[in-house]
Order: sequence, then structure tokens, then C-alpha cells
Amino acid sequence: MKIYHFSSLLFLSFLLLFPGISTAAISQEEREATYRQLEIFANVLSILQENYVEEIDTDETLEGAISGMLLSLDPHSSYLTAKDFDELQDETRGNFSGIGIEITVRDGILTVISPIEGTPADEAGLQAKDLIVKINGELTKNMPSMEAVKRLRGPKGSEVTISIYRDGWQELKEITIIRNTIPLQSITGLFLEPGFAYIRITNFQGQTTKDLKNKLGELETKGPVKGLILDLRNNPGGLLDQAISVADTFLEEGLIVYTKGRLPEQNMTFQAHANNGKNLYPLVILVNEGAASASEIVAGAIQDHKRGVIVGTQTFGKGSVQTILPMPDGAGLRLTTARYYTPNGRSIQATGIVPDVEVPLLPYTEQAEEKRVLPDFVREADLKNHILNRDDPAKKQAGEKSSAPEAADDDSKEQQEINERLKKDNQLRTGLNILKSLNLYTEYKTSSELENDQQKLR
Repeated sequence: MKIYHFSSLLFLSFLLLFPGISTAAISQEEREATYRQLEIFANVLSILQENYVEEIDTDETLEGAISGMLLSLDPHSSYLTAKDFDELQDETRGNFSGIGIEITVRDGILTVISPIEGTPADEAGLQAKDLIVKINGELTKNMPSMEAVKRLRGPKGSEVTISIYRDGWQELKEITIIRNTIPLQSITGLFLEPGFAYIRITNFQGQTTKDLKNKLGELETKGPVKGLILDLRNNPGGLLDQAISVADTFLEEGLIVYTKGRLPEQNMTFQAHANNGKNLYPLVILVNEGAASASEIVAGAIQDHKRGVIVGTQTFGKGSVQTILPMPDGAGLRLTTARYYTPNGRSIQATGIVPDVEVPLLPYTEQAEEKRVLPDFVREADLKNHILNRDDPAKKQAGEKSSAPEAADDDSKEQQEINERLKKDNQLRTGLNILKSLNLYTEYKTSSELENDQQKLR
């Protein structure tokens, strides 16, 4: 059996493959240790090539070795083949076909971070923290996340069957999902009530901030915005620069986020820019365990600056930054290079953002709704022969409305949908109530300051 000794050549090849990698911080002792390990690797590869029961595909074997090396570091570092790299770029541009889900590997088990709203995974009922045990009958134990992504994606209209386990279930549940094109639009928005707007960000793509500002402008043409609910629930993240610019939309000054890595160039700070008093209305941000990464950057910045109220449940806790390094032949290396910190210096890695107001999402049922809305008390107006209030402003307003033309059917239908959403979503209802309170406080504070200024002038 021939054993080949060419560790120095391998190390030189490594440097040629990764010309941007700095070796200045590597000591002579570490370099020699690397030589020895690479020599062992080369010998193992040589033995496999000559003695394995079947002829091996060397390129595929080397790719598997690189993937395994990165997987041993953390769940988010990975080797991207040329095809994987292209798909990742498509994803950040918001243009790919699959089931619409963000996943990670936890303790060797494929775990759902969150489904993207309006996608096949969302419609199939998948939830954050679901465990994907099988994909098309194949066990996912120790399967790299990029490999799982490849298996979950596919042409529009094709099927994929996954076996999932959820906390509290007694057995696995098989779900067959039809793949579809994942929506390009990451922003939706409307008025929940006059003056109180709602905007949902499903993920952070290349056009997210631009779309957010366009949506805000569109809403402002329909009426003044007195307060905004920004919904980041089940938003798995995306581009760092978009998270920063979204947070910047609602801040006038100060730090948004900073990163710290091993190398000086990985230490970066990102500051807010003055918006000239624009978008400074009361703000509520909805989060849950499916809000991760870029979503946590936005929520953390808003929370630390006390710019708004964070409502919901504790977030996922992905506080690391991945850098994509292009490689020869169109491949790429997704490498964790830094941790990010909120303006107050909090690392949320594996801890997440704890909401200011914790509100667990309650499953909606008709029975629960009946208990919630049925009165268990009697008012004056419920008493027989009660004296009418002829000066009731609400009744006067109702009388005025009755003589006005009826609202358009489209407007009525939209309001019904909003009412239905509020009825079924207790976190959203809580957020709206808090937003109204913030608006009242702001109006009171503004009127008090105005009155004080007028008294000073007298």
C-alpha cells in the first residue's frame, strides 16, 4: 500500500484556493500542526482511492469532507457548491421555488426556525421549533442544513413529504407539501383602524427597506399614521444591511448594532441617520420564537433606544453574522465571522430578545371566543325602561352615518378580514391596544408641553 506525504503541497494548495484568508495570526507551531493533520487527511484519501470497495468520486468525497468540517463548527457555517451558491443568491433576491421555510440544525436534528408567511409550509401548518425527522422517507439526523434545503426545494408543483415531530405529540406526523414559487414581496400593510397601521415583514431581502418606505408612503396617502405595528413574527432574517436600514427608518440617531469577530475588519458599527422627525409615531413590534437574526437586530435596536414596545414571546436567538466568501468554480463558503450586539452591548446568541410585554399566542377556538365576548355583568343600558341618553355622541354619529352613502363592498370586505384577524390573533389585539395607549400618552404629553409653552409666553 502506497502512502503519500505531501502535506506542504496541500497547505500551499489551500492558500491558493483561499487567497483572501490571512495566515498572519497562525503561529509556526499551529502551522506545523496543520501540516501534520493535512498529511493524515491526504493519506486517508489515498487509502480510500485505492482500497475502498467501490471506486470513489474524489470531488464528491472532498466536498463531503469540507462540509463535515464546517458542520462541526456551528449550524450556520457551510460549504456551497456552485449550484447552492446560485440558489442562495436567488433567495436573497427573493426568487426561488420550494416550500418556504427557514431551518437550522440543533443537536443534530433538523429544526424549523420559522415558515415564511403565505408559503406552502405556512399553509401546511408548520411552526417554529417543529423537528423535521424525515424528508421523503429519509432520516435527517446529522444531515447538513444545506443538504436538507436542496431536498426541500424543487420545481413548482412537485411534492415533498416530510415527517415532523412537535412537542406534546405522541408520534410523527407525515405532511405532503406541494412546492411553489416563494413570494418576492416581503412587505404587506394596511390600516387596522383609522390612524393605526400594520406592516408585516416576512423576511429581509434586497428590496425590503425600499418596499417598507413605499408601503408607509402608500398608507400615508390614505390618512395620517398615528401609530404603527411592525410584525416580525416568524421572520427568519436575511440580509444584515436591510435589517440596519429598516431599524434606521424609525430612529433619529444612535447605534443600531455592532459586530465583533476575531479580526479587526470584522468589528463594525452601524449608526442611525436623522430622518428629520419623520416616522416618529408610536411603535409596537411583534416577535415570537420564529423571529431570528435580522429580525432580532431590528427588535433589539428599537428596544434599547426605547423607541417602541416589543410584544410577544422570546425570539430565536441567532446572534451570529455569516459572511459569504466566493470560491473557485462558482462555489462559496458561508462562514460565521462575528457576533452581533444590540446598542446596549447585549449579545443575543442563544438567548434571544425578551419582549417588554410577554404575550403567548393563544390558539383560537369558537368556544374560547364565546367565553371571551359573552358579558357576565349588567349595565344601565341593559335594564328595562332605562332612560335614554339623547345627547349620546355615539348615537348622533351613527345617525349622521346612516344618512351617508354606504361604504363600498371592497372596503366592507377588507374591514371584515381585519376584524377576523384581530379576533383570532391575541398578540395582534394586545399590540393594537398598547399602540392606542401610546398614542393617547403622546397626544397628552404633546398637549401638556404646548400648554406649558403657552403659559411661558404669557
